[in-house]
Amino acid sequence: MNRFPLGILLLCLALGSGCAVGPSPIPEALLSQIDKSVSFAQLLENPDAHVGKVVVLGGQVLQATRLADATRIEVLQLPLGDSEKPVSQRTSSQGRFLAFEKTFLDPATLSDQPQVTIVGEVTGLATASLDETEYRYPTIAIKHMHVWDTHAQDQQQGFGVGLGIGGGGFGGGIGIGTGF
Repeated sequence: MNRFPLGILLLCLALGSGCAVGPSPIPEALLSQIDKSVSFAQLLENPDAHVGKVVVLGGQVLQATRLADATRIEVLQLPLGDSEKPVSQRTSSQGRFLAFEKTFLDPATLSDQPQVTIVGEVTGLATASLDETEYRYPTIAIKHMHVWDTHAQDQQQGFGVGLGIGGGGFGGGIGIGTGF
């Protein structure tokens, strides 16, 4: 076999591995604390039954408000997909939750409504107006929040590397392609 196609194959594999999913957005020290048996539907139905449990939730920030002793973040829950990243389809949401950050967090840093993955302790329930109804929000005290970079996502979307090697019959060839 000609060494040229093998070299190209190795180059493409190296380029492709650079696009692999990165490390988890959840610190390793918190992984053992998470109770994966608690679903968002269960939390929404009866938050008080899960007070004190550590959960991982994801979604899109709808609003952040600075309070006297914390920052309140209203999140549209979205199921977590690959790498604990929320899915982008908002119709997949099962509801909303409130997450509270005790250390200073400027609401302006979340004003572009980014997607977040939050590890937090369930603290109970808050009731507040949502349009013309009273809405029951499960509440979470943030232990760790990963804010997904929307600009990096836009740049990575649709990237691919392809390699084709043909032979036999009336001819052969090599094709290499990239797409963005």
